[in-house]
Amino acid sequence: MSVETFVPSDTVITLTDSAVKHFETKVSKKPGSVIRLSTKVSGCTGYAYVLDMADGPAPGDELVVASDNLTVAVAQDALQFVKNTEIDYVQEGVNGVIKYNNPNVVDECGCGESFNIG
Repeated sequence: MSVETFVPSDTVITLTDSAVKHFETKVSKKPGSVIRLSTKVSGCTGYAYVLDMADGPAPGDELVVASDNLTVAVAQDALQFVKNTEIDYVQEGVNGVIKYNNPNVVDECGCGESFNIG
């Protein structure tokens, strides 16, 4: 089974169809909101991803229009850490999990909570 990926031109991140559908469900409960991706210093290897629903992008955010119903804002200070990252949503048993396929990662925490880039 192949996974289709939404790839807008000149963008920082991409989202699989599964991720777009997952996030569209979330933002449909609060019209006008965006999904915001940022990073924070965390864990034993350096940084952690942070996904929030926001009323709108913050000043300086990079916007990715993933569909007619979904916009993802990427925090300006996270751009260097997430460039070319694919965000996926997968079912693992009874749980849905967000996966980050980030080509910049050179080291990850054993528990998968944090990452470092090269």
